[in-house]
Amino acid sequence: MSYDPPRPAGRLLLTPEDKEAPARTHRLRRLGLGERPEPALDAFARRLAEFTGAPYAMVNFPDEQRQFYAGLYVPAVAPVVRGDGTRPQVGRALPRDHGFCPHVVARRKALVLEDVRDYPRFAGNPVVDEFGIRSYLGAPLLDGTGLVLGTVSVADVEPRPWGKPGLTAIKEHAAQLVLRLEGLDGSLPY
Repeated sequence: MSYDPPRPAGRLLLTPEDKEAPARTHRLRRLGLGERPEPALDAFARRLAEFTGAPYAMVNFPDEQRQFYAGLYVPAVAPVVRGDGTRPQVGRALPRDHGFCPHVVARRKALVLEDVRDYPRFAGNPVVDEFGIRSYLGAPLLDGTGLVLGTVSVADVEPRPWGKPGLTAIKEHAAQLVLRLEGLDGSLPY
């Protein structure tokens, strides 16, 4: 059972409990995933960003404590989204309560947020303030056993009308990636 620390009063974000985290961590370790950056997954994320026109794209493998972006695409120059004119530094790992992917994992279905500020539950998320994320589109990586391995997602610093085409695209990309991940024989088949 995982423990989610209490949140400060007044913060609406509630990161869902992740009951599959131990099984996911075990499965990912057997596949050799979730502990280091994977150039093939970085390439996948880059293609996903290009396909959607989003500045950020991720292949995320969450465990009980954190999220790890084994595949990550960020623009060469991140957009300035802070009032002080500085650019956010995007890393490979985030706490479990940052971002929207833990919600995709718990829901076991895609999540479309065209403007996160329209949803009080998500507007208080640390990535909104720290990175200026305003829109998100993500889908679960459901393996053949029904286990959610992680997510594929894109994000933008501007509201985006992802609509049905965006939802369809992210789900198709997730399904394609799962097929490749399950075909692993020691290296990613790209």
